[in-house]
Amino acid sequence: MKTSLRVILIMLIAVILAVGAFGVYTLFRDDEDDEPSVVGGLDNYITADEVKAAPLVSFLDEDGERLTLEKFRGKVVVLNMWATWCTPCVHEMPTLDRLQMQLKDLDVVVVALSIDRGGPAAVRTFFDEHGIEHLGVYVDPTMSAQSGFNVIGLPTTMLIDKDGRERGRIVGPAEWDEARAADLVLSAAAPLK
Repeated sequence: MKTSLRVILIMLIAVILAVGAFGVYTLFRDDEDDEPSVVGGLDNYITADEVKAAPLVSFLDEDGERLTLEKFRGKVVVLNMWATWCTPCVHEMPTLDRLQMQLKDLDVVVVALSIDRGGPAAVRTFFDEHGIEHLGVYVDPTMSAQSGFNVIGLPTTMLIDKDGRERGRIVGPAEWDEARAADLVLSAAAPLK
């Protein structure tokens, strides 16, 4: 079997398993009044049960330089895992671009981490075609960050505080250019209680 066909088959099986797992979760979870009723959106922010250091994962910038989240230590990081082929991600990306523009002077960086196998060039082309001007190009073609952060669906966005700890996440798209989105992001700069 050719390598590319094997990779496509593995990815297809992974997608089927993720959808199945989400379906089972939806069927068997306890419905509590305080749980969100839809996937995605700012109302679905899930505070981390235990605030701990974000996993040490590496990824590439536009120049192919290998980075980790340590590069952004001292800033609040909005880490968004996405892909150019993910329809909800495509809709969400301009709102993340506007969020970065809004909060750039407040020690906040949006790291839109693509899992596209086409590398930085594919993301740069997407950004140019969609008028994304304020986000850096970051790519993890190995998808190791996705497994490191236990991300089962795209998009997923984690808030990482200035000390490199995950404070919470949203699974699914959100309107990141709403005023309350900025408040949520800036809450990750507050000291832990």
